[in-house]
Amino acid sequence: MKVLLAIIFFATYTLTFAQDQSQQNWKSYNKEKYAIKYPSKWAIDTSKAMGTAFIVFAPLESDSDKFQENVNMLTQDLAGQNITLDGYTKISEHQIKTAIADGKIYESIRIKTANGEHHKIIFSGTQGSNKLKFEQFYFIKNSYAFVVTLTTQASTFEQYRPTGEQILHSFIVK
Repeated sequence: MKVLLAIIFFATYTLTFAQDQSQQNWKSYNKEKYAIKYPSKWAIDTSKAMGTAFIVFAPLESDSDKFQENVNMLTQDLAGQNITLDGYTKISEHQIKTAIADGKIYESIRIKTANGEHHKIIFSGTQGSNKLKFEQFYFIKNSYAFVVTLTTQASTFEQYRPTGEQILHSFIVK
């Protein structure tokens, strides 16, 4: 029994320490309606470029890197439209399949946490010459949709996924 308790303690301590270490140098971006955390080596753009509320860019991998992986967020005013999270998800899935070249959905699931619920969808598609892979979280609150997206080249998705998901999971709607 003592050995089992020691193993559980060690595992818990190690996981907690690893998480603290990985987010030790993270920054926070707080607004009235939402907040997000991101690694200090990533750069945030709050200029509202391309209709985004913000874009957090990963560092370039080299001087020849042509695509900068990122996490971005869009908001959409849904006032008067009576759209639920289920409805928003159905519309989004349809758009992925019909409006994105080579659009393919890999995963679409509902996630419930202590902070509420959101929908997660992983999909790929082609934009210009870029084959991209995305992981999106959809949140609906007070007649607003919040869409937070990890965008990577399809070939680098698994490399950026752990950090990207930490960023996505740090997002909260206030």
